[in-house]
Amino acid sequence: MRRPLATASLVAATFTVGAVPEPDEITVDLAWAGHPVGFALHTAPPDQFVAYYDADRLMTVAQRRIGETNWTRVRLDSRVGWDSHNYIAITLDRAGRLHLAGNMHASPLVYFRSRAPRDVSVIERMPAMVGDRESQMTYPVFFRDAEERLLFRYRDGRSGKGDDLINLWDEDAQRWRRWLDVPLFSGEGCRNAYASVPTLGPDGHFHIVWVWRNTPDCATSHSPGYARSRDVRQWEDAFGRPLALPITLERGGTIDPVPPGGGVINGNVCLGFDSSARPVVTYHKYDANGDLQIYAARPESNRWAIVQVSDWTGYRWTFGGGGSIPFEVRVFPVERASPGRLRLRWRSGLGSGVWWLDETSLVALPFRPEPTSPPCRSRGAAPLAPERPELELQTAADSGAAAEGWQYVLLWEALGVHRDRPRDPPWPAPSRLRVRRLPRR
Repeated sequence: MRRPLATASLVAATFTVGAVPEPDEITVDLAWAGHPVGFALHTAPPDQFVAYYDADRLMTVAQRRIGETNWTRVRLDSRVGWDSHNYIAITLDRAGRLHLAGNMHASPLVYFRSRAPRDVSVIERMPAMVGDRESQMTYPVFFRDAEERLLFRYRDGRSGKGDDLINLWDEDAQRWRRWLDVPLFSGEGCRNAYASVPTLGPDGHFHIVWVWRNTPDCATSHSPGYARSRDVRQWEDAFGRPLALPITLERGGTIDPVPPGGGVINGNVCLGFDSSARPVVTYHKYDANGDLQIYAARPESNRWAIVQVSDWTGYRWTFGGGGSIPFEVRVFPVERASPGRLRLRWRSGLGSGVWWLDETSLVALPFRPEPTSPPCRSRGAAPLAPERPELELQTAADSGAAAEGWQYVLLWEALGVHRDRPRDPPWPAPSRLRVRRLPRR
């Protein structure tokens, strides 16, 4: 039986962040567990917001006052199918109105906005943002520029044939308008860019990395690239040379001209920074022997210095096809560690671990076991782990900001990816969706 759609009014209360003790883990609702799809968590004291697909697959948004355990839940008129691309993104604008987009994979816009600040009970579906190029949308992302203006990026088109567009939330007019006159990326009708969210780096620039793909087959990914910008309008390559928009394969920014079939894939091109605020891009590709290797690249002296980090012999992850695929290999951004060293985590069919890189050369240092530490706990709470071993733990980071010294993570379980194909019933029972509070490290 499907639960009825319901709304609830918010309880007015005065709350001082950090003044009210709360449990380390708070249940939000029961969530769909038949396949993985991204949920969203946004903390904006004194409130916290969660967007997810409930036990009946309906897009749902929930709100609570921090320090309390009761949620206001509103079910929306959008139901997810079997596509793991159809994640949800949420944010608040500076006036406190909630914006939510999701359940889109080369499909028409699905976008909701609240009529009043910080009140999910008055959220409503909007028929358009700008009103143009909104019939084949994928990968919604909310982010902010250096002036804290709200921006929205998405892909128009399909895998192997798409452009990336950016909209601006006009606070005075209370409407969206196009931020750039042209796309940020253009596949020119024969490819598309899989790009990261523009990230504000320690040098004051916004940084972005990407990989091109020629068809829906993930094996046709190629040519990882990089660009930076002060204002998310004017872009340049790693050496300060302007990049004309839209960015295309021919217009520059390429880090490493890895060809299609060369072992690079979207989702495993990662951006980090060294202690001098220089970008370090990590990714994988096949070496001359056909083995998969991890690489680190950094702009130096008007070129990208590319260093092979791993030294695997006889190991190759062969991937291909369309849909959401399980990743046998994961490469992560470098992290600044002790003076003169960078930390690079990895996972593959050979296991998982950490490389310590010499910061000057990016060469992996001789193996040294990573110091062990107890699982991340909060006043005795259990470490992060699935509650049901037959399912995989799913997590969503907080896109907002918690009280000082704390962070939140959203947890639930689901079956693994299935190339976006339906599964025959019986499907797993719904998963317990919960918010875990952890001390910030």
